[in-house]
Amino acid sequence: MSQTQSPGTHSSYHFAFSRERSNQCGVTLSASVEGNAIADVMSKKPGVKITKFPAIIRVDGERMLEFNMDEIGDALGYDPGEYGVYDFEVETSTHYGRMVRLDDKVLIFANPEDAAEYLGFAESKAAPASKAASA
Repeated sequence: MSQTQSPGTHSSYHFAFSRERSNQCGVTLSASVEGNAIADVMSKKPGVKITKFPAIIRVDGERMLEFNMDEIGDALGYDPGEYGVYDFEVETSTHYGRMVRLDDKVLIFANPEDAAEYLGFAESKAAPASKAASA
């Protein structure tokens, strides 16, 4: 899939189809006071890219994003424990990657397998195949 441009328009985006894993995850926030505070907190973390648009803010990262509610709450002037995952979700419109909600943070993983321990999935260990003895 590829995006084509109309004459007289330009875009800094190039869309292409690929079956390769991107190792990327992200969230779209509203460009509100809270959304801007979340973007500011996340901009200080390594591997995080912030892209601001007029009405939304994109927060994209490699492998995993960790949104710590106490860090966000502190940036907004809340006492520890006052800002929670439900407050965070009000600011989000969409995400890509596997989201895991904990009591004090939201994690988004690029690869669902990386979230398995939080979701109660244990790696299955196949029993070795038995070898029949030949007589």
